[in-house]
Amino acid sequence: MSETATATPASAHKTLWAWAVATFFGAGLGKPGPGTWGSVGALLVWALYGSLAHSSAHAMLIALIAGIVLSILAGVPAATIAARESGRHDPGFVVIDEVAGQWIALLWSPFDWKHGLVALVLFRLFDITKPFPARQLERLPEGWGIVFDDVAAGLYALGVSLLLQHFVPLLHP
Repeated sequence: MSETATATPASAHKTLWAWAVATFFGAGLGKPGPGTWGSVGALLVWALYGSLAHSSAHAMLIALIAGIVLSILAGVPAATIAARESGRHDPGFVVIDEVAGQWIALLWSPFDWKHGLVALVLFRLFDITKPFPARQLERLPEGWGIVFDDVAAGLYALGVSLLLQHFVPLLHP
């Protein structure tokens, strides 16, 4: 979505928890390309957890699902609040949607740099191009539209990633 201003003027007040979640603790303030910074931040959390979990596929899956659920449940209201307080419809600094989508793209990925990079590139590709119905999901109200178009992009990236894991010898676990 674009960063077009809404009729609501930007608020001088910032709800701290919402801005922390919406920007993924500041990753969305990175320039250029805050969405990419949010995706990279999510990938780094995945890598850190994977190294701490000693590559346990079961632990990674549980952690990713928990992270996805939490990023969506907290992300929708946080994105709504940050968008309202900034006076923008879909501000670029809101990247919790990229976090949720990136973690979806990483589901069932073996823990290694090749699969992490593939998931990152695929998610960013689908997040930027927004194939049907991702573009249409942007029309959902407020935080719902901000978050769920990236959930769709994450699902597309996951699907392609799983196909690549199955058919591309370099990516076989």
